[in-house]
Amino acid sequence: MAPFVKRIDQLSKKEILRRKSAAESALLQAGITFTIYGEQQGQIDRIFPFDIIPRIIAPDDWDVIERGLKQRIYALNQFINDIYNEKKIIKDKVIPEEIVMSAKSYRPQCTGLHPPKEIWCHITGTDIVRNSDGQLYVLEDNLRCPSGVSYVLENREVLKRTFPVIFERMSVYPVDDYPNMLYDTLNYLAPENVDSPNIVVLTPGIYNSAYFEHSFLSRQMGVQLVEGADLVVIDGFVYMRTIYGFERVDIIYRRIDDDFIDPLSFRKDSVLGIPGITEVYQSGRIAFANGLGTGIADDKAIYTYVPEIIKYYMDEDIILPNVPTYLCVDEKQRQYVIRNIKKLVVKSVNESGGYGMLIGPHSTREQRINFIEKINSNPRNYIAQPTLNLSCVPTIIDDHFEPRHVDFRPYILYGEDIWVMPGGLTRVALPKDSLVVNSSQGGGSKDTWVLQSPERKSKSVPSIIKPREVTAVENAE
Repeated sequence: MAPFVKRIDQLSKKEILRRKSAAESALLQAGITFTIYGEQQGQIDRIFPFDIIPRIIAPDDWDVIERGLKQRIYALNQFINDIYNEKKIIKDKVIPEEIVMSAKSYRPQCTGLHPPKEIWCHITGTDIVRNSDGQLYVLEDNLRCPSGVSYVLENREVLKRTFPVIFERMSVYPVDDYPNMLYDTLNYLAPENVDSPNIVVLTPGIYNSAYFEHSFLSRQMGVQLVEGADLVVIDGFVYMRTIYGFERVDIIYRRIDDDFIDPLSFRKDSVLGIPGITEVYQSGRIAFANGLGTGIADDKAIYTYVPEIIKYYMDEDIILPNVPTYLCVDEKQRQYVIRNIKKLVVKSVNESGGYGMLIGPHSTREQRINFIEKINSNPRNYIAQPTLNLSCVPTIIDDHFEPRHVDFRPYILYGEDIWVMPGGLTRVALPKDSLVVNSSQGGGSKDTWVLQSPERKSKSVPSIIKPREVTAVENAE
């Protein structure tokens, strides 16, 4: 880290701001956007704010993160497979049956299902935070349709051009092989007797907040981007409509939630999905990534049992601990939460993006009363956690540096093996004193540099990302 700090100290304020402006221009030209929705403004596309000062992770910290995530994803996959089949963990009373069966994300349609290679969660984005005491915690798991990896790849491309010399000198792990690794992960799911599987990325369409990413990843992997209307079930198989006729599809990287994937099995009013595709999936003639039903492991009440899940399936203690969590469905814990709500963070178990959440120390009396009413009316839907003093990193605010709170989302692929991208999306709470890092709530991002230890240095895997035209940041150093 010292070489980067030294290099920044050598730059004038004017030069730092020039590089920041050049980086923002490069991202703008690349069309790096996300979509937010509001009652007043409707749909708005925005450029994802980007700070050019990277978040740097030391080799020892990365070793813990990598081992902890591999352990966690393996155990969660075992859990998902178990609860849709033998339900041993419920029968052995490790997790209460009512906690699982009452989850909104539990899918009885998946009962008895055995997906290809017995893998359910192929792509995961796990959110990690560091408390002020230096301890790393897993804040939540995202096993349905985790987004953000396209920003990781584009951020890296821009920052390598912003600080090219110092980037090379610091032995930072590459991340640009992610599209190759994702393609290999998907390809591994090919049905039996299919040597050259046809892979597609299924998107809800251009109005989805992550559409840029869907398009980006399909281009980088060299596969088709499709919408539900492009696919059809014929004689027990899935086909894609093309100008040359119907073309069979074998693997679908879906960016559509379970509820909308098939109007015959889930929401009948869905116009995004493909009628009958669930039956094809159950028969093993199509592979989904991620599998249907994986959202059960996203449920924040299930999250509280992950240490027990790891112990049950692996007979190991958890490497990356959870944030201490109170289950409001438990009477004793609920009363504690209500008495101490001003000091806690209360979350809805199925919300994301910073919604459905109360940050007690920053809340009004009216907001707290409102949340207490919600908790009492539906206690299964809420958990609470202590307010962590999230770690801060230097961030450019206007024309100077200020500390801002961050979290970290590395991406994990589960195919023939479990692979953790050596980097990830560092999200920044840009408003002063804010703890909410979500882009829809005013957050931004940073590139994440994971430093290689001397004994683990590796060469970069050739990237399939095409080089861009030289921009103003190309020769910045």
